[in-house]
Amino acid sequence: MSPTTVNNIGVAMFAVADQDAALAFYTEKLGYEVRSDSRFGENGEYRWLEVAPPGSAARLALNPPMGGQPGGGSIGVETPDARAEHARLTAIGGVDLDPEPADAPGAPLLFMLRDPDGNHIAVVEVPPTQ
Repeated sequence: MSPTTVNNIGVAMFAVADQDAALAFYTEKLGYEVRSDSRFGENGEYRWLEVAPPGSAARLALNPPMGGQPGGGSIGVETPDARAEHARLTAIGGVDLDPEPADAPGAPLLFMLRDPDGNHIAVVEVPPTQ
């Protein structure tokens, strides 16, 4: 078997019940930016929608559910200051997040938040590179 030619995870995908509502949550509440919003299919019946934190190379595709219910996925995002990001989201309101970041021995400082469709986002503190 030859080695893989894949060298990057570029897009993670979440199933969402309403793409417009998900777009509003990720851009208005979390501060992400739209990377792609295009129609495709014979009559433009499908929509490819991607968002990402500013400066991120990886993107998050927000897709309608395929034969089932939305939600249940998870991703991790990184920040240099988990406490500051938690405080920012708390001040905005309307975001389902843990009461405070968890600081467990041997694990990075992190907290979880959930989007309106039940997808989980781990916000993990990663110190800046020296």
